[in-house]
Amino acid sequence: MRSLPSTLNQRRILTLLYIIIMVSFFFFFRLFYVQLWQNSFYQEKALKQRLQAIPLEGLRGSIYDRNGIPLATSISAHTVYAVPAEIVDAPSTAQTLASLLNLDVDFVYQRLKKRSAVEWLKKKVSDREAREIVSLNLPGIGVVPTSTRIYPNGSVAPQVLGFVGIDNQGLEGLELYYDSYLRGTKGQAVFERDAHGRSLEDGIRGYLPGEKGNDLVLTIDLFLQKMADEEVRRATLETGSRLGLIIMTDPKTGEILANSIYPSFELNEFVKYEPEKRKNIAVTDTYEPGSTFKAITAAIALNEGVASLRSGFFDPGYIRVSGWNVRCWNRGGHGSQSFAETMQNSCNPYYAKLALDLGDQRFYDGLTSFNLGFKTGIDFPGEIGGTLRKPSPQIPLVTWANIGFGQGLTVTPIQLIAGFGAIANEGIYSVPHYVKELVTKEGSYPPDIPEQRQIISTSAADTTAYVLRTAVSLGSGKHAEVEGYEVAGKTGTAQLVEHGRYSHSKMVTSFCGFAPKDDPQMAALLVLWEPQGAFYGGIIASPVYARLAEKALPYLNVKRGKVDRGTERQIKVPELTGLSLAQAEAVLKRNGFRVGTVGEGSRIIGQVPASGAMVDENTLVFIYTDVEYTTTTSEQPNPYGV
Repeated sequence: MRSLPSTLNQRRILTLLYIIIMVSFFFFFRLFYVQLWQNSFYQEKALKQRLQAIPLEGLRGSIYDRNGIPLATSISAHTVYAVPAEIVDAPSTAQTLASLLNLDVDFVYQRLKKRSAVEWLKKKVSDREAREIVSLNLPGIGVVPTSTRIYPNGSVAPQVLGFVGIDNQGLEGLELYYDSYLRGTKGQAVFERDAHGRSLEDGIRGYLPGEKGNDLVLTIDLFLQKMADEEVRRATLETGSRLGLIIMTDPKTGEILANSIYPSFELNEFVKYEPEKRKNIAVTDTYEPGSTFKAITAAIALNEGVASLRSGFFDPGYIRVSGWNVRCWNRGGHGSQSFAETMQNSCNPYYAKLALDLGDQRFYDGLTSFNLGFKTGIDFPGEIGGTLRKPSPQIPLVTWANIGFGQGLTVTPIQLIAGFGAIANEGIYSVPHYVKELVTKEGSYPPDIPEQRQIISTSAADTTAYVLRTAVSLGSGKHAEVEGYEVAGKTGTAQLVEHGRYSHSKMVTSFCGFAPKDDPQMAALLVLWEPQGAFYGGIIASPVYARLAEKALPYLNVKRGKVDRGTERQIKVPELTGLSLAQAEAVLKRNGFRVGTVGEGSRIIGQVPASGAMVDENTLVFIYTDVEYTTTTSEQPNPYGV
């Protein structure tokens, strides 16, 4: 009977022994895992507990114009930091730092009392401030190198460049779009600390400087940009416009040579300006282009065989579409016209007819080939694609008729100048872009820009360029003429949409063109929003283009030639200022001119061609009067076709 308890005890002892052995093995393997297998992991973790790393910014890459002139660059600056655990007298330290750094005392004190490893007190401090703080030798207060952005040539194209924040990150413009490329690699300053976070006097200390970021070379030309700045400022102020824009491109490559907006802002003080003034409206905003768009409609119609130079049209002053009268800006109509004359006269009914002859689907396909309704793919943040509705039974024909002369759709300025660039470049479309080269330590290379593509035939592009040339030499764009250079282009005056209807008082006026016609070296677009007084493109937009081209073309080494004035007898345009409308019409007809009137007023405020100009006999002279045109229907297209 005694054998049973003995056997039970033995079993208990064996079980306990097994448990001890298993626990021993567990601890052995755990010790092996920690000491050998995870040795490097725990050593690194222990080191991180003892070492405090303070990140150091690398210098941001520079931005240059196409000629290597610096537009934005970074220089060394300083950042003041605090290690709260090492602060001896927080109130006194806060008072001293606040006085030196021009900070609020309470702000500094709260930072010094935080239970954190490191607190930033102020970034971008000057050399003088940094030296004073270092000389005080305040416990727990240090200074590390950082960088700050400077602009050696002032605020050049600020809406394009954009700016950086306090932490060296790009916030807007190209600074944002290429932020990861421009940003340098961070370095760090390291010191060894005790369990309370205090620096060990004899501990490890190290310094690893950050690496400078890569550079950008832009397509922008500093001198062309300054020319555009001067002209857009002058035009905006002289016309009382709310906003003005000039874009200049190389039509053969899509490179943007200048992008000027007025009013503008100062890059060093960007926080003082409203976001609206910092926008690059060339890319981020849309508008109805008005008659400048007739160049696109003409190019598509020529490409599709719907029109040719032999085409003709009789304009009675309107065209009836879906129950609506699409009116011409010239209330009496232009009568019988050739294809070129419809562009010279900016005849709304004819371009409405071209849109209808193309048909909604074919017209839509042509428009999308010009990348309308879609983003261009420009290297800039915030681009929008404009508004272009797809063909649908719900869209009335009058909408497509309106689109034919530039209302009923919206485009960005960059889309329109790209379209004119394709016409200038024999039908080859180039995606507009701001960056010419990306520069690294290893060398430079071009950005990833979509390849050029043929969107209309060479013959269609050449014919469109020809009629755009006549629109300047003989038509409403006469004020854009530059002696010795063949300018091709088109004026535009469109109503702005306000509360869902076209406004009769708020206009957008523009001119878009290129020169010289046969070998274009520059294309440019001027847009003025809400000009006061005379708002016709032929009066206020064309002269701005002429002044800009007069400066830019010689700078671009384009040789001045002789403008072909035709074979007809040349006569001088008389001065009409001070005459009544009836007197002016009589003088013009007596001297062998045809007459067109714009507006329904009696006071003459302008004329195209200008007085003193030598033109062919029988040239059409436009007389601009001071009363705005009024419409009678909500669907009425833009009456200001020029």
